[in-house]
Parts: sequence; structure tokens; C-alpha cells
Amino acid sequence: MMRCNGFKKFGVFVLAFFVFLPFNNQAQQKPGQPVDPVASRLRLWYDKPAKQWEETLPLGNGRLGMMPDGGVVEENIVLNDITLWSGAPQDANNYAAYKKLPEIQQLLLDGKNDQAQALIDKDFICTGKGSGAEPFGCFQTLGKLSIQYRYGNSNAAQERGLYIRTLFLNHAIARTEFKLDGVKYERDYFTSFSDDVGIIRIKADKRRAISLAVGLSREEKGTVTTINNTLEMYGQLDNGTDGKGMEYLAAIGIRQSGGRLRSLDNKLLVDSADEVLIYISNKTSFKDHDFRQQARRLLTRALAGNYKVQFDKHWRQYRQLFARTSIYLGPGPRYEMPTNKRLEKFYNATTPDNDLTVLFYQFSRYLTISSTRVGLLPPNLQGLWAHQIRTPWNGDYHLDVNVQMNHWGVEPGNLSELNLPLAELVSSLVPHGEKTAKAYYNADGWIAHVITNPWMFTEPGESASWGVSKSGSGWLCNNLWDHYAFTHDKNYLKKIYPVLKGSAQFYAAILIKDPKTGYMVTSPSSSPENSFFMPDGSGKHVSICMGATIDNQIIRELFTNVIEAANTLGIDADFRDQLVAKLVQIPPAGRIAPDGRLMEWLENYQETDKEHRHISHLYGLYPANLITPSQTPALADACRKSLNVRGDDGPSWAIAYKQLFWARLHDGNRAYKLFREIMKPTRKTDINYGAGGGVYPNLLSAGPPFQIDGNFGAGAGIAEMLLQSHEGFINLIPAIPDAWKPEGFVKGMKARGNITVSFAWKAGKVTSYSLTSPVAQIVPVKVNGQLLTVKTKQSTNL
Repeated sequence: MMRCNGFKKFGVFVLAFFVFLPFNNQAQQKPGQPVDPVASRLRLWYDKPAKQWEETLPLGNGRLGMMPDGGVVEENIVLNDITLWSGAPQDANNYAAYKKLPEIQQLLLDGKNDQAQALIDKDFICTGKGSGAEPFGCFQTLGKLSIQYRYGNSNAAQERGLYIRTLFLNHAIARTEFKLDGVKYERDYFTSFSDDVGIIRIKADKRRAISLAVGLSREEKGTVTTINNTLEMYGQLDNGTDGKGMEYLAAIGIRQSGGRLRSLDNKLLVDSADEVLIYISNKTSFKDHDFRQQARRLLTRALAGNYKVQFDKHWRQYRQLFARTSIYLGPGPRYEMPTNKRLEKFYNATTPDNDLTVLFYQFSRYLTISSTRVGLLPPNLQGLWAHQIRTPWNGDYHLDVNVQMNHWGVEPGNLSELNLPLAELVSSLVPHGEKTAKAYYNADGWIAHVITNPWMFTEPGESASWGVSKSGSGWLCNNLWDHYAFTHDKNYLKKIYPVLKGSAQFYAAILIKDPKTGYMVTSPSSSPENSFFMPDGSGKHVSICMGATIDNQIIRELFTNVIEAANTLGIDADFRDQLVAKLVQIPPAGRIAPDGRLMEWLENYQETDKEHRHISHLYGLYPANLITPSQTPALADACRKSLNVRGDDGPSWAIAYKQLFWARLHDGNRAYKLFREIMKPTRKTDINYGAGGGVYPNLLSAGPPFQIDGNFGAGAGIAEMLLQSHEGFINLIPAIPDAWKPEGFVKGMKARGNITVSFAWKAGKVTSYSLTSPVAQIVPVKVNGQLLTVKTKQSTNL
């Protein structure tokens, strides 16, 4: 229980002491289970309303999003729907581009990279505006729910009172509590996992104390009407051609106890009620022609329901996912202070606040559960939450690390089914990607370059410097394979095999021989978003090359996975044999430069920015398993040297990627240092490409601006420090930092092979562990430096 102690003065007005009662999470502990000493502390809380969006509390049920600011007199709640996008399907392929491919490749063979890049900019990019505007489209905010509260004659006093707003991770509910003029007010907010609507309950401890006005608004393309005390907002977004893009309908209904409900000037007004329930329903036309009636039906059903039943069904359904995994990282200070103030202490603290680390990890899992749902879209650059019409970088799916990073913690965090929306999106890209493969490379198979969206964009971006990288589709296949590696679901493997095969067909078709090395490589190629100096001393910056390291690593990994899939399924022997023959012609996982670093390009070019945010050439270290300290120690050491030169700062997602690299290198203290870098408090919202990441007061990660991949990447990094399974064995606490060594435990993490892992440690040594799987199996496990052979316990309740 958290208690607000003492008295607080506002002028001469003295407030009486009162207690806030958070949820009792321990009540959910099953008999016989070890008690989780931090479960009851899994909450973010603040003692003031949010003053900027980056302080508001994110709520979501995989489709609907709400972010309340907790204002006392005026409250604004930003609304979202994961499927609300402007734009539309388009064909931006340049179908004559492939005719320029031989010329581009010859220029690269002649060492004229700058001329090759200029030709790509002219004839080898997408047609039209690319990602700059519709029809590419943008993930957009749904709008804003505003509530004006009336407190008799006390409006001028606004925030007189003890105040707290909280996000309870164990129940996926936010709460605002305060006392004003002797009345205690309480508001609860959640996006229901069972009823599929947003719900706000407003209570007071005195009768007839609640009066308010509710409105809906949107910056553009939103028309508000009131029908029979129901507030509706309809709009249609731009598609880039005739303006008839995606449609949406948001509907608001109110049920009150006591008092009076009426409508006036497109607002819903409640006068002198005892309790108010606000229900928010919205639907878009994304794969749903009946969206208007669907939104209205959901609202009608919710208004007729029982609130207690609705809340109980919501949190029980949510906890079927969230409660699978828990961690404890040892004792530390018990800070009874707002989360933003704990953040300020965390970075420079001499005693680690391990509870805050646990909170951040579980917050990353909470964000995953809240921002995607089977059958819908995966989380985008902002997950589910956006407060702008034009979100940064369109809020799209960047394929050169970002959308992949969004999913790296899903499998270890025991949320396996939440990888399926990404697999569905990737499958949908294939038909258009086949057209792109023909248009630009005259190749079989399919390709997606750097950016995509729900409209299946696979074309190169509008600039050679970043838009022609071909690693995107192969990198997506790594995510798809990961789900199989963790689940061993052969039905899933059958489903994704054509996707994997099509990607491998494309890469196999486009390889050409590099005369300097004799290897078969991609051409043109690039290391995502990075550049190097032309070797001729001209000082020119170029990005286009042959056989960038990441391409070689992705192709090597993809071919290996497709070979294994064909063997597992007993199909496609001829194609499998072709890939086996190709594998020996592809460059190795990495080559070491004279200075000891891993080479980013096939040639030892001088990079233009040694601390560049992208570290794509270490793909073989993570997420792939091509470079490991045990199997390729020289390459692992080259990765260390590369990381030391890259530095420890950057946008949050880049810091998180470095955290993961150091975890794979088994350097727990360095990985923890990177995590602390992520936890630097910031309120900056400018567009940043260099140093200066961090987290906002609400723990959302900052590029800046907000990009959710930093949350997901850092959460995956914590999991990777505690459990690894990519080397053919399960490795317990492979990268544990000194800060976590005294004691701790993990319950319910997942390892590859569909194995659920729990273990505890003390003084940096594993003291107990258990492995369960649907079918008992023999697995190698590394415990305290010793490789053991262990039989898993069979379990059908994972």
C-alpha cells in the first residue's frame, strides 16, 4: 500500500490526511507459488496532472488506445485505433528500373559508387511522393475526448488537494484520485479487453458531487453530432487521390447514477450525479465495411452492462497474458516517490533501484499486450499511441531495425501469439513484393525495402541514401522464424514457408560475383542509413556499395533457416540443395578490418560518422546467432571493438540495440550501463538522429520524439541478460550485472524449443531452476558455467 503522508498547505487551506488504496496484486497469487516481492509495486504514479502528452498514461487493448492527462478541472484524453491510417494501396514501382540495373552494377564494379548512387536516385527509386505524403499514408490519432468538470464555486481552486494518478500494470487500469473542498474524487480508466470499448468511471464520496461536460474533437476530418444523448464523430481520411480514404466512427455514451444527463451544442452534460460511467467505442473501415454499426453495437452493449462485471472480465482476460512472466532483481531502495522523481535518481544512484528496472521490463510487456492483437496490425513506430495527425516518420513500419525491435521481447516474455500480427502483415506484403522484385531486379521471389504500411508498400524509398537497402524483407523473415524457433509449431512453419522461400528465391536470384573477393554478393547494396567516404579522396559521402555486411549475414541466416524448414517439413529438396550450394559462395558472417573492428562493408571504407546510430553490421551477433563468444571468438572480439568506437549514446532504440549486443557478448555490466543510458529522463520532443535518447516521465522511450522501439528493445535486452537460448543450449543469467547479483528470480520466461523457464539465484549463482514444455524433451542447459543435460517436465498448462 502506498500512503500519502503528512499535511500539505495551499495558502491557508489545509487538507486532511487520507489514504490511496492501490489494487492488492498479491490476491492473485496461486497457492504454492513463490510470492513475487515486486508484484504489488508494478505501478507508475505521479502527484500532478500531465502537462505534456509524454506524461500521460498509455492504455490499450490491442486495438483501442487512451491516454488521460488526469486534469482536475479540464481533462483531455487522447484516443487511438491501431487501424486508423491515411493513404491507400498504390503501385509506386518503376517498372523500367530493372533496365538500369546492369549499368548500376557496372559502375559499382568500376569503383564509381557515387555515379551509381546518382543513377539510383534518378531511375531506381519509387515513383510519386514516396513516404512524404499520401498515398503512402500515416498512422494518425483518432482525436481527443475532453471533459470539463464543475465543482460548484471551486473552479478557480483547480488542483487544491492531495493528488495522485496511477497506472496499475497488473490490471491494465489507470486511476486519478484527489481531494477538493472536502470531497474525494476517483476516476478509473481502462480499454476493455473483453468489451472492446474504453471505459471511464468517475466517483465521489459525497452525493451529487459530479457535474461535467464531455466533448469530442479532431484537428481535421472529424464531424461531431449528438443523437439521443450519444456523441458521435465521423471522418474520412485522405487517400492521396480522391480524398476517399479510410473512414472511422467514434461514439460516446454515458450512464450516470443520480443527477441528470442531457446534450447541448454537441456535448454531453451531466449535472449533480453520484457516479458517472463514460463508454467510448470506435471502429474504422479497415477490413470492416460494417464499421459504423459495429461501433454503435459495441457501445449499446457496454452501456447495458454491469461495471463490476466489465472490469473483472477485462483484467482477467488481460492477465491471461501479463501474469505469465515475473522477475525479481534483488533488494534495493524502496522509493515512495512519483515515478518521474525515481527516474531522476536512477541514472546517478550509487544503489541501484532494481524495482524500477523490473517496472520498466514489465511495462515493455504491458505495452506489447496493449498495442497489438491477433487478427489486427502489429505495433508501429509509436505502438498504438499517437497524439498527432502527422506522426513522426509517418508512424509507419521501418524495416531496417525498428519494427523488428518491436518484437524482440515478445517470445522471451512469453507472449508468443503477439508475434502473429507481424507474420500476417509480412504475408500480406508478398504479392506486392513480387511485383517490386520484377520491376527493379527482374527477379523471382519477393522483396520489401526500408518502409512499409498496411497498404503493402514494398518499393524502394525516395532516396538512394536510405531507401534502397534490401535487408528489410530478409530481416522480417528472422522475426517470422523466431516464432517457430520458440514454439516449434509445425503448422505455423507450413504457413510461413512460402514467405521464407520467396525471400530466399529473391536473394538467390540477385547475387553477382565480386571479382575482388570471389564471393557472390548483392549489388546495389547499402548498410542501412549509413554512409562512407569515397576512396578516391574526393570527400564525397556515398551509401551505395556491393555486399554490405548486413546483407551477407541476413542471406546466410535466411538460407540456413529455409534449408532447415525444408528438411523439417520434408519438402522442396531441389530448392534446398540449391541453397546449400549457394551458401558456400556467400561471404562469411563478418570480416575483420585492420583496426580490429568488424567491417561494415565488403571493402574497408571509412565511415562518415563513427558513432552512427545504426549498427547494422552486427546483425550476425543479434538478432542472428552467426557470431557468438563461444563459436566465433575473433568475430565477437571485433564486435566489441566496433561497439566501443560506436559509443554508448544515441536515440533510445540505438542504445537498446547496443544493450542487446553487450548481453550477447556476456558483458552484463556494460549492458546494464546501456540500460541506464536509456533511463535518462528527458522531455525533449524534437526530431533527433544522434545522441540524446532517454525516457519520458511516463516511461515511453524518446528518440526523441517518442518511438516505442526503445521500450521494446530495452525490455528484450533485460530478458537477454537473464536468459539466452540461441546457441543450441539454454543459458541462465549469461549477462547478469553486479547490480542484480545479490539475489533474484525469473518465473515463466520462454526459451527456444517451447520451453518455459524459471530459476533463482543468489550471489550471482543459480540456486534452483525448472524447465517445462508441452512434450518432455532432453535439452542442454548452462548453469553456473557448466553445461548440463536436463529433461524438461511435461506440462500442458503453459
